[in-house]
Amino acid sequence: MPTLRSFIAAGAFLCACVAPAYASPLLLQSPSISRTEIAFVYGGDIWTVPRGGGDARRLVTGYGLASAPFFSPDGSTIAFSASYDGNVNVFTVPAMGGEPRRLTYHPGADTVIGWTPDGKHVLFISGRNSPTDAQQAYEIASDGGIATMLPLPDVAGGSYSPDQTHFAYVPNGQWEPYWQRYRGGQTTPIWIANMAD
Repeated sequence: MPTLRSFIAAGAFLCACVAPAYASPLLLQSPSISRTEIAFVYGGDIWTVPRGGGDARRLVTGYGLASAPFFSPDGSTIAFSASYDGNVNVFTVPAMGGEPRRLTYHPGADTVIGWTPDGKHVLFISGRNSPTDAQQAYEIASDGGIATMLPLPDVAGGSYSPDQTHFAYVPNGQWEPYWQRYRGGQTTPIWIANMAD
C-alpha cells in the first residue's frame, strides 16, 4: 500500500525530471558563428563573444529591436535587421565594432537571411512587392544600392551554394512555430533552385 511518503518522493522525482526543461528561458537568440566569434541577439541588441569563451560585448544598441545577425563569409562584417524609426531594415556593422550602416529604406519589413558566398551582397526577405503574405528573397550590395529580387515566388529562408549556381530555400514559413510551447508538426520542405534557369 503506497504511503504519503512514497507519493511525496515520487512527486519530487517527477518535478526534478521535468523542471530542467522549463527552469530558465534561453536568453540568447539567433546565433551566428565566424571562425573566431559568435554573434547573437540578447535584449534586442547584437552581442559578440569569442568562440573560446569570455566576456560578451554589446556590438549594436539603440537601433530598436535588432535581430538576425549574420557574419559575412570572411567574418569582418555582421549584417542584421533592426526596427529603427518604426520599420525593419537591413544594416551592416564591422564585427570589431563601429557605426552601423543602413542598406534598405523601403517601408516593407526587410529581414536578413545571410550573405552571398563572395561576401559582396547581403541576402534578405521582404514582402515589399507582394500583394499577399508571400515574401521574396533579395540581395543588396554590402555598401548599399538598389536591391535585386531573386526569381523565386515565395521564400521564408535560404542560402546559396558555394559557387552561387543553386539556391536552397524554404518556400513556406511556419504559421505558428512556438504556439503554446508546441514545437513539432510544422516541418517545411527545402527546395533547391538552379539559378541558371
